Amino acid sequence: MTTLQGMQAPGFSLSNEKGERVSLKDFAGKKYVVLYFYPKDSTPGCTTQACEFRDDFEDFSKLNAVILGVSPDNEISHEKFSSKHGLPFSLLVDDDNEVSKAYGVWKLKKSFGKEYMGIERSTFIIDPTGTVVKEWRKVKVDGHVNEALVTLGQLTSK
Repeated sequence: MTTLQGMQAPGFSLSNEKGERVSLKDFAGKKYVVLYFYPKDSTPGCTTQACEFRDDFEDFSKLNAVILGVSPDNEISHEKFSSKHGLPFSLLVDDDNEVSKAYGVWKLKKSFGKEYMGIERSTFIIDPTGTVVKEWRKVKVDGHVNEALVTLGQLTSK
C-alpha cells in the first residue's frame, strides 16, 4: 500500500486496555483521530513515543483530537503499560493484525539478520469526516509527536 492520505480511513472496532470497544465511527463528525501504530508495549522506542503523546495530550485535546495507540499486544499488556506510564488515551488490541493490515503497516521486517512480520511504526491523522488527512510511515520517534501536533494545528486552523 502506498498511501491512504486523501482516502476514507479503514474502519475498526477494537478493545482497549480496559476491555472497552473503541470504534473509528465513535468519533465521526466530532473529533480528529491521531491513530498511531507501534510495535510493542514497554520497549524503549514505544515507551518514548507513548510518553511524548501523553505529555502533549492536552495540546492535542485542545485541537479537538483523540489519540489512539494500536499494537498486537493484549489487553493485560496494554493495561500494565498504560498504568505504568499514566497514559490518558486508549491503547487498542489488534491481536489478529487485521487493522494493521488494513492500514498497510503490517510488514516484513528484519532484525539481526532475521525476518519476521511486525508493525512498521506509523501515524495517521483522520479528520471528523473519516478521511485520512495526513500519514507518516516508517516513523522515527525523535520529534515525531511534535511534528504530528504542529500538523494537526495547521489542519484545524484552516
